[in-house]
Amino acid sequence: MTSIFEKFSLKGRVALVTGGAGLLGKEFCLTLAQAGAQVYVADLNLSAAESAAQTITAQGHSACSIRLDVTNPDSVQSVVDEIVSRSGSIDVLVNSAAMDPKFDPQNQDKQGANAFETYPLESWSQALHVNLTGMFLCCQAAVKPMLAQNSGSIINICSTYGLVGPDQRIYERPGQPKSFKPVYYSVTKSGVMGFTRYLATYYAGKPIRVNALTPGGVYNNHDETFTANYSARTVIGRMAHRDEMNGALLFLASDASSYMTGSNVVVDGGWTAW
Repeated sequence: MTSIFEKFSLKGRVALVTGGAGLLGKEFCLTLAQAGAQVYVADLNLSAAESAAQTITAQGHSACSIRLDVTNPDSVQSVVDEIVSRSGSIDVLVNSAAMDPKFDPQNQDKQGANAFETYPLESWSQALHVNLTGMFLCCQAAVKPMLAQNSGSIINICSTYGLVGPDQRIYERPGQPKSFKPVYYSVTKSGVMGFTRYLATYYAGKPIRVNALTPGGVYNNHDETFTANYSARTVIGRMAHRDEMNGALLFLASDASSYMTGSNVVVDGGWTAW
């Protein structure tokens, strides 16, 4: 009988992580590489992907960088073809690429124009294109080699705001214009859940598993006001550390979750339990 530790091993497998140079994307790439996978760090920002891959290889693991525009069908297919040509398979696909309006110090001042009544159609359309169409294109391309090799695990990154409505109160700051989490984020992350269940049931009877991972808010040098507001809404009483999604990610990617598909693993400090 296979031991539980062997079930978590990804030795000999190939993983593609979109948005691999992002805050969580880098964590996902390192986790999969530490578990033994050959990891492709795919990102629109190639230099950031190269840096992330170099960090992984410097630790003695296997990683390559590759430029990917998830909204471009030719870019997506080219990346999948290159990975299969170089490594022979795609065993794990992590769809982490997404537009996500941040409220960290570098971005909090940009969120004041997100009121629903005046939200620009162009911004709405762009977000749908990245967050949903991009995931659609990546899955559509990756399932073909997965079907040919008779195996595959897809993990779509969702959000608590795909499960419950955003608490806009946590973005308020005394004496400052009101900021909002924009409408597209909740709508697209809800769509991620529907898409995950669709694919899981579409491939019923086939050895392709499709699940979602739903992270809560991850601390990234947020200011004290936001951190306190967010933490007060969680059962655990704090924001997540950036490495606290990694265990769930590896579980879904590996044989440890071999009897799971169409499911959602929520790692949110209890945010959605209230």
